[in-house]
Amino acid sequence: MHADDRDTLTEHEVWMESALRQAERAFEEEEVPVGAVVVHEGRIVGKGYNQNERLKDPTAHAEIIAITAAANALGNKRLDGCTLYVTLEPCAMCAGAIVLARLPVLVFGAYDAKAGACGTLMNIVEDPRLNHRVHVIPGVLDDRSTALLKSFFGTLR
Repeated sequence: MHADDRDTLTEHEVWMESALRQAERAFEEEEVPVGAVVVHEGRIVGKGYNQNERLKDPTAHAEIIAITAAANALGNKRLDGCTLYVTLEPCAMCAGAIVLARLPVLVFGAYDAKAGACGTLMNIVEDPRLNHRVHVIPGVLDDRSTALLKSFFGTLR
């Protein structure tokens, strides 16, 4: 992204660009290309990308890594005042972590028809039965997130 491009992008798109860079790192490491960043007061306090294969850990999703990094950076398990940007709609595990971290805002790129738990298959983050609900902004730079995923899975065939 060039400096001139920042003027034409919304704030959410600028931060999603950072999440996309994390997803590209995952792609380079032959991981499913999902990236995430946590933003607090105009700066990234946590970032992550899928590392399930490298770490041999089914919980090593981009969101979990970014949330853990943000909690450590802020010295608090609650991420009040933060926004999570992730390139793919979170799964049930990550949606649960988002609620437990008390993240007020979730911005995601592509919808996940197979595992999306923030509006597609279910909606954990906005479930009124839970003690915290998250404001969800879907579809930010979804075309870029989708293209990266399609490229990755295309190379596997």
